[in-house]
Amino acid sequence: MCGIAGLALKPGARPDPTVLEALTRALAHRGPDGHGHHVQGNVALSHTRLAIIDLVTGDQPLHAGPASLVANGEVYNYRELRTDNVLACATGSDCEPPLHLFRRDGAAFADALRGMYAIAIHDRAARQVVLARDPFGIKPLYLAETPLGIAFASEAQALIAAGLVTPRLREAALHELLQLQFTTGAETIFEGITRLLPGETVVIADGTIVERRRRAALPAGGPEIITEEAALARLDAALEQSVDLHQRSDVPYGMFLSGGTDSAAVLAMMARLNDRPVLAFTAGFDVAGAADERAAAAHAAAAAGARHVTIDVTRQEVFRHLPEIVACMDDPAADYAIIPTWFLARRAVQEVKVVLSGEGGDEIFGGYGRYRSAMRPWWLGGKAMRAHGAFDRLDVLRTPPRYWRDGIEAASAAASSPGRSRLQAAQALDVADWLPNDLLTKLDRCLMAHAVEGRTPFLDTGVAAAAFRLPDAMKVRDGQGKWILRQWLAQHFPASEPFRRKQGFTVPVGAWIADAADRLAPLVAAQPGVAAVAKPDRILPLFRAAAGKREGFAAWHLLFHALWHRRHVEGRPAGGDVFDTLA
Repeated sequence: MCGIAGLALKPGARPDPTVLEALTRALAHRGPDGHGHHVQGNVALSHTRLAIIDLVTGDQPLHAGPASLVANGEVYNYRELRTDNVLACATGSDCEPPLHLFRRDGAAFADALRGMYAIAIHDRAARQVVLARDPFGIKPLYLAETPLGIAFASEAQALIAAGLVTPRLREAALHELLQLQFTTGAETIFEGITRLLPGETVVIADGTIVERRRRAALPAGGPEIITEEAALARLDAALEQSVDLHQRSDVPYGMFLSGGTDSAAVLAMMARLNDRPVLAFTAGFDVAGAADERAAAAHAAAAAGARHVTIDVTRQEVFRHLPEIVACMDDPAADYAIIPTWFLARRAVQEVKVVLSGEGGDEIFGGYGRYRSAMRPWWLGGKAMRAHGAFDRLDVLRTPPRYWRDGIEAASAAASSPGRSRLQAAQALDVADWLPNDLLTKLDRCLMAHAVEGRTPFLDTGVAAAAFRLPDAMKVRDGQGKWILRQWLAQHFPASEPFRRKQGFTVPVGAWIADAADRLAPLVAAQPGVAAVAKPDRILPLFRAAAGKREGFAAWHLLFHALWHRRHVEGRPAGGDVFDTLA
């Protein structure tokens, strides 16, 4: 788990050492355990290391023949790759097998990898740079085409900090952010910065992309015919293998535990596979009536024999740290779950460098309520995914947002491949955009801000192969999603009470905003980023009403945008708590 960056320039151009140093410095928080550079001709690679596997010989760049590699992430099947392919590796690093596979298979090397990764390889013999990202997009990689060639980095802010891109916003992406809380597709919110798509591999020659290929995260085909007994046995094997692989580490690890089915399943399998008690971290809130999961999590932890650590996320602490929390979200995702995730990571780093979490369970097993609506035709009350935006019918924005559903509609068309059910198409849509550009961006940035590695065992090609093509009735049944996972828990971890009604994860940010509305709203309204999109006289009434669900979402999006724009567009660092910073 690290930060990577690099330059693949046109013939005759040479990497500027000051640019390379700026890229490295901007990613230092991702890799506090060391750094390394590779510069050859018109190519430069940079690496900042968080040491997780092979603490002694795993420094990067790694070299083999004419090829050099830097990587961010973990290749969990590195031991099997060494054995099955008879690779003569010089180190114990999980990232060395991909280098040897590249020398043998070229740009197809990533097809054999099982893990989360963003990889850059310089092939000096072919005078090419190859970039690859894992199929689910767990690890990020951003590209910028400059007059001298192509630059890339693990975070968009590094490309800006190095002076390679000026932070100008794309209007369509800004509308997406306000309405959806994230942005879609390859284009980011910044003009001139794109994402390498999940599962994408690109080949760069002479500073230009000359080849693209894509590896799918989900198996092709519609629902299969299988018995419940066979499905449960297959799921058990897939979960055991995935969690076992995700626990490979030379440093201590733990997990994030909520009161829901996804993290309960991860806990149950970790308890099965570990001799020592699992270390589990849970966050709760200080607002009466908030969806506090600590009691349910404590019950599950006790049943699994886990050591359970809880933290209290208070309004005072949130307002104190919110500027730095938002600052870590350079590729903006205005998901209020960034708040507890950031605080959990801050606590976890005191004892571990790796945490497993339940991201992806809803997408893989069909858990969201919106899936049940998407399964129905429109004449039976069904509706399109993400049909409504956060600011619909609130009369807060200066002009009605345009284009904000264009990306969702394009992804929806791609997800509705022949043979897939309505449910599968809805799941595939979320896997394409919501998952990598919201949930996984949140996890990556909030954890890496504290130099903690986040691992997601549900987002594994083996688990996807076992679950995605199950019949719809094994995912959604009796008005509940994730039926097959709940049934698995009922057999293997009944203490988790898997068939109780889904509570839904919420953060009481609306109540916090409403309580501070009179002081906070004028500060938010005065921010240039907010003043450009919102009516100033509508912000105070919105913030005062933020205890309501719709108003709370919209108020949070404006507060997030005020802090985000200040840091990542205006380039102004945080200056104290949320009030001092905005003042």
